[in-house]
Amino acid sequence: MPEPEDEAFTLIQSKPEGVLQSELWKELGVDSRKCSRIVKKLEESGLIGREEFKKDGIKTYLLRALRQPVHPENLLAGDELIPCIACDLECVVQECHPLMDWMYQLVIVGNTNQ
Repeated sequence: MPEPEDEAFTLIQSKPEGVLQSELWKELGVDSRKCSRIVKKLEESGLIGREEFKKDGIKTYLLRALRQPVHPENLLAGDELIPCIACDLECVVQECHPLMDWMYQLVIVGNTNQ
């Protein structure tokens, strides 16, 4: 069973426009106090942002994911997986030959498919 924080983050990520905290706890099936603790952990982890929001004159918070999920198609150039996934080198993007080759392949494949 997924952790409540994971479930909450997935739900928040699924709504780029944001989720009201007053609605999140209902969707998660937890009480408002537990939801507040979940939101605090996510915010402290840097996964979500939180801004004050008034709905029907009542103060709540609008929650937005600071990171969006990675779509697998963005990791491929043709059949080639982005080389950075398995790379543990610290490099400068403009000087990384495997990455530059991959990016050129991405452009070539993209132009070929048009």
